[in-house]
Amino acid sequence: MAQASPCINICRMHAGTGWCEGCARTLDEIATWGNMDEAGRRRVWEQLPQRQTVLRALIGPPRANPRMGPPKAAS
Repeated sequence: MAQASPCINICRMHAGTGWCEGCARTLDEIATWGNMDEAGRRRVWEQLPQRQTVLRALIGPPRANPRMGPPKAAS
């Protein structure tokens, strides 16, 4: 089964880490997600919990991006 995108519609990059404040992916990971093979997507997914922990310590819980509409649940 295809790996769903981790995007939650909070699309704002954290300057200090280079990760999206919503899904914790890098710009490169976001840009190439649609072309990644399943193994590549799985590798990214495996890194996200640690990145989310770091982001939560730095900025707290995800905040809605008014330009993107309401956050959606992670897939």
